[in-house]
Amino acid sequence: MPHHLTHAQTDRACGVLIASAAGDALGAGYEFAAVRPDLVPDMIGGGLGDFAPGEWTDDTAQAVAVAQAAATGGDLRDPAMLDAIAAGFARWYAGRPPDVGNQTRAVLSRAGHAPSAARMTEAARDVHERAGRSAGNGSLMRTGPVALAHLDDPAALVEAAMTISALTHHQDHAQEACALWSLMVRHAVLTGAMPAFDDVAPWMPNRDVWRDRLREAQERPPSAFTTNGWAVGALQAAWSAITHTPVDEADPSRHLTNALTTAIRIGHDTDTVAAIAGSLLGARWGMTAVPARWRRILHGWPGIDARELERLAVLAVTGGRGVKYGWPAVDHIDYRALQHGRPALARHPFDDGVWLAGATALDALPSGVDAVVSLCLTGRTQVPDGVEHVTFRLQDEAAPESNPHLDAVLRDAAATVAALRREGRTVLVHCVAAHSRTPTVAIAYAMLLGVPLERATEAVCAALPAASPNPGFRRALARLEAGRSADA
Repeated sequence: MPHHLTHAQTDRACGVLIASAAGDALGAGYEFAAVRPDLVPDMIGGGLGDFAPGEWTDDTAQAVAVAQAAATGGDLRDPAMLDAIAAGFARWYAGRPPDVGNQTRAVLSRAGHAPSAARMTEAARDVHERAGRSAGNGSLMRTGPVALAHLDDPAALVEAAMTISALTHHQDHAQEACALWSLMVRHAVLTGAMPAFDDVAPWMPNRDVWRDRLREAQERPPSAFTTNGWAVGALQAAWSAITHTPVDEADPSRHLTNALTTAIRIGHDTDTVAAIAGSLLGARWGMTAVPARWRRILHGWPGIDARELERLAVLAVTGGRGVKYGWPAVDHIDYRALQHGRPALARHPFDDGVWLAGATALDALPSGVDAVVSLCLTGRTQVPDGVEHVTFRLQDEAAPESNPHLDAVLRDAAATVAALRREGRTVLVHCVAAHSRTPTVAIAYAMLLGVPLERATEAVCAALPAASPNPGFRRALARLEAGRSADA
């Protein structure tokens, strides 16, 4: 396991799970339905499993079972870890999920209620021998978490990906597809770039075959890959969608949402292709590229949400140890020593339905607050039950590499506050001490309300006397102001 990941790498690791789940929930409502070529997908719910808006399907449910094992630390190739993954699949299946792939259903029903990994793998072999093929896309869609557990060892990653695939999919096409996609996810998390095949070729079995398959996906349009119910077709559909979607130079992070749209427009197994694409897009662009309007409603088996996916990802890439303050395994983070004087708490100067605060305000929320926007780490129980909690990965550092897509994150945070207010909620925005992150988002929100930057900055800093947005944040706010002026 890497000893240390940068903020950007951690953001990208979290993106693997969250963007995959977002693609899954986004595609769920269009699975095997007629899809227009100009469709702009939304989390409408419905689909084959009559899912709620924002609810993920079997794709992410199985990925969560893998991620939960990875979050405990250790090697996913170990028999005990494989048994834990098999047990997770069995628990999910025992809940009678509304949409299960035929092949996975056949294996899990044959494996029994409390199977070992060996028993489940044997059941997968039996199903293959009876059917003559078993290369469906059902193991590829859940493979993203495998990369998080083995960022430091690509050879181990390949073995783990293929072994976990074999729990339900015996055929080598499926297992090798999982190895390739996991290697590609690993490369993107570590480097912040989309991989070329040569970046992963040293660890791939049958590399010439897979090189040709990726090349075909890059050369042919996404619409050519409608036969995407099997592992190879689904991988090619996802890669074609990613590589044929242009990157917007003004906001590169929008490539994530745009490429997911491309993936869903292919049609057929829309949720699975988008989930597969999402794991790599999240590895490249990070959690910060997944819009908060999606993250707010993401949820699914076993009764968790996007914030829990973030926690699982962090634990997976840290070997179960977590990061500073013991996050994400702690219930409460005590920030009192970092307040440097009287804890900050003030109403927003342009909207008295928004409070601006340091983290200690969470211990006694102002009356009426029913939504919290967190710009720093919080413990699992630090925001009271019944209060909507939206988080943003925002570092109080001026260096551009510390905050991928800073301008987009500030716009998204401000837009989230605005959306919560339109819903009639009273919102508390906080970071550790309300010195830099909180006033920056408060200024961005004021600008969204039409207040000029200079006036917004002056008023917010008057309301929060210790406020001093760092130079990187000030430059970002200036860019937002310039963009607003250009659009006027």
